[in-house]
Amino acid sequence: MAIAVYELSELTDEEFEKISDLVKSLCGINLHQGKKELVKARLSKRLRALGFTRFEEYIRYVRNDGGGDELVAMLDSISTNLTSFFREPVHFDYLAEQVLPAIAARAGPGRRSLRIWSAGCSTGEEPYTIGIVVSENIPNLDSWDVRILATDLSTRVLARAREGLYEADRLKGVPGLLIGRYFSCVETHRPRLYRVNDRLRGLVTFARLNLLGSWPMRGPFDVIFCRNVMIYFDKPTQTRLVERFWEVLGPGGVLFVGHSESLAGVKHRFEYVQPTVYRKGTGDAER
Repeated sequence: MAIAVYELSELTDEEFEKISDLVKSLCGINLHQGKKELVKARLSKRLRALGFTRFEEYIRYVRNDGGGDELVAMLDSISTNLTSFFREPVHFDYLAEQVLPAIAARAGPGRRSLRIWSAGCSTGEEPYTIGIVVSENIPNLDSWDVRILATDLSTRVLARAREGLYEADRLKGVPGLLIGRYFSCVETHRPRLYRVNDRLRGLVTFARLNLLGSWPMRGPFDVIFCRNVMIYFDKPTQTRLVERFWEVLGPGGVLFVGHSESLAGVKHRFEYVQPTVYRKGTGDAER
């Protein structure tokens, strides 16, 4: 049986601008001209899958997609999802040595609570790392109500995160002792596969969320991780997002951003703690 081969047209500057405007209006990602070839390469797969030969046809199709399924597929295609366990370890050291002890010290009697949000969780390494750090550094964790919310724009990476299945190479940043505690080897032949155990998985809830859309959760959160996400946004979008983070953090709450990011040039109400770490003042009330 013959297989149809579709010869794609070039992505023109005008078509790239239309795609860029659409993406920015929907999720805030700023696709500058330097991303044109990346966008072309990634969206070409979608054009071939749908039988289109011109990007203009695809743009029209996305705009008229009432169910929004292709829009999600488009955003999945152009999203960059680079992550690893214990990435930027200084953040997890600070979480273990400063943040969690402070939360435990001010926790009242009875069942204590901890709320952490991983915004832009990708394939799950970050929220699972958070869960490991929490489990290792809070005594009597069973007496706590711990919830880690992990959100991402991409349904593709969320599906992988929920599965919690990782090749051995992906666990290079995890000490062997912790691998034994929080993962089970489910495939001994190469590539060896490890699955997150049920106890760790039970701490994390995954959900799709557009950071520029409405947020169903109201907080207050004790900690928010939003790392290597805001680099894709322009300054006005960053400013709005940081203000929204401030509003859903409780007094004393901590915001972690990526090491390629800072809040320089962004108007905000956070206290600077150290590079890429910010705190909402304990005297700050919600406005």
